[in-house]
Formats: sequence, structure tokens, C-alpha cells
Amino acid sequence: MIELLGRYLAHYYHGFNIVQYLTLRTLLASLTALILSLWLGPKMIAYLQCLQIGQSVRTDGPQTHLSKSGTPTMGGTLIILSIVITTLLWGDLANLYVWLVLVALCGFATIGWVDDHRKVVLKNSKGLPARYKYLWQSILGFGVAIVLYCVATESVQTALYVPFIKSVHPQLGIGFIILSYFVIVGSSNAVNLTDGLDGLAILPIVLVGGGLGVFAYLSGNSHFAAYLGIPYLPGVGELAVFCGTIVGAGLGFLWFNTYPAQVFMGDVGALSLGAALGCVAVMVRQEIVLFIMGGLFVAETLSVILQVGYFKMTRRRIFRMAPLHHHFELKGWAEPKVIVRFWIITVILVLCGLLTLKVR
Repeated sequence: MIELLGRYLAHYYHGFNIVQYLTLRTLLASLTALILSLWLGPKMIAYLQCLQIGQSVRTDGPQTHLSKSGTPTMGGTLIILSIVITTLLWGDLANLYVWLVLVALCGFATIGWVDDHRKVVLKNSKGLPARYKYLWQSILGFGVAIVLYCVATESVQTALYVPFIKSVHPQLGIGFIILSYFVIVGSSNAVNLTDGLDGLAILPIVLVGGGLGVFAYLSGNSHFAAYLGIPYLPGVGELAVFCGTIVGAGLGFLWFNTYPAQVFMGDVGALSLGAALGCVAVMVRQEIVLFIMGGLFVAETLSVILQVGYFKMTRRRIFRMAPLHHHFELKGWAEPKVIVRFWIITVILVLCGLLTLKVR
């Protein structure tokens, strides 16, 4: 909105051209989302407390979590509002990628909201049945993938790029849709599984979102893309603004979600933010880099898959409890120690992902 206004006003005074600079809008979007989430946070928490929307805690988990029962959940709504409002303010509203990622964000947020609402308001412990949850996730995931495939005009937009090996980029053809679907839906559920401790998921989301924002900016610039040997993708640079809003809104939410948490993200936040990261990775053609930078989400997901599969085969467990963060809690690690150490691991993984820009 502001970008369009600046473009119009530039006809009368050239100083308004400053609004066209992508780096400036990305930074201002981050700050706007941060301020907005910090301002809305106390109001949102008070509103959730008034509605008595409190988290239910599993009795078979770590006993230290029992004290968290009743803490307001569905706080991811705060993040979504901040991201959407800020993106509409600072983003280029003529850009298809911006609208696609916003549709995915809001669509997956709606699925998460229904699941949370059934659990904490209607007191249905099962929430939204898994078959319906995956059905709607699949519809959204395939929908975004099909649109991206249909609007692709160059081969680079549907090729798979392998980090560290710039000469390897096989054409996926119709396989692009399948890969994109698994990245978007898989990322959504992986983040949801990770969101089990105070602040554990939101900072990795911020870090990975910031890393993908760097890729978006560079991939949308023909000079930087050619120099770094990454695909030049016209229009994806605008996703840097969206990623900036994830960083700002996520940090603002962390202010209230840090240990001991005043509010939890809930499925409404975890499912939508995970899907948004997957969408951005697909759009900038860096699915494998997302796998690297989001290694924490991958490890948490694999721990659940391995635990369930091994238990069905042997009636024994690999971990004391899955997802992985609960295993370390039951080993005696204090919750803040688990959180901070997982954050450190994510910082290292994001740096490794960024390293692929030069080592190719």
C-alpha cells in the first residue's frame, strides 16, 4: 500500500522514490511488525484470558509442564495479524508471490484456529480430526503448488537447485507440484511438532525466516544472482518484505512467549508459519536449504516418526518421549537449557544454509 502510494507521489516529488527501495521497506516492515505485535500483545493476552482460552497439558508428559495448564493459547493470531497488516502496508500489492504466501499463511492459520478452538473452547481433546486437517492442508498445499507451476515462464522456476553444486539443477516438470506440496505441508507440521516449549519454535522460525529473506532478496536481483550462481527469479525479491515481517512479528511474540510463557502460539500460529516458510523456500527454489536451516524442525519430526514406527514394530521406545525436546527434559535438562541449546543449534544451521550462497 505504502509502496504504491510512494510510486504515485514520486510523480510530484522525487524524494518519495525512497519507498521503492526493497531493503528500506524490508527493514521498516520488520520494525512495524515488531511494534505492532508488542502493542497488540497485552491486549490479545487479556482478551484470551477473558475468554478463558487456556492450554490443556498432557499428564503423561514432563511434570514441570503441569503448572502451565490454563496459560492462554491461540496467541499465534497475534503473529498472523502483525504479519498480514504489515505486509499489506509495506509490500508490493501487485506481486503475485506476496498474495500467494499470504493466502497460504491465512489458510493454514484457519485450519490451526479450528483445531485450537475445538480443543480449548469446545473441550474436544482430539481437536480437528487428522483426516480433515490433512485434507485441507493438502488442498492448500497443492493449490499453491499448482498456481506456481502454471505461472512459471522459465525453466529455473521449476528446477531443483542443489546447494554447494551450482551445476546440478534438474528439471522437475510435473514433479515440481509434488515436491512443493510436501515442502509446504511438511514444513507446516514440522513446526507444529516443535512448538512444545516456551519460545522453542518461534525463534527458529525468526532465524529461518530471516535466512530465507536473504535468499529472496538476492534471487530477485539479477546481478547478485549471477554473481552467486543462484537462480534469478524476477519478483521473488518482494518476499524479503514478507520475511521481514516474520522476523519482526516473531520477535514481538517472543517477548510474551519466552520462559515462563504468558501465551502460547497454538496450532493457529505453528501450522501457518511453518507453511509460510515452506512457501517462501519453494518460491526462491531453496527447498534443500530450508531442510538445512530448519534442521531442528526436521529432527523433531524424525524423532516422532522413529518413535512411533519403532514402537509399533517392537513395543519399545527409542526416546523417553517424543518429540525430541521432551526426551531431553525427561533426561533432566531444565526447560530453559533445552530451549537455548536448540536455539544455538538453529543459529549454526542457518549460518550453514547461508554458507551455500558462496560455496557452490
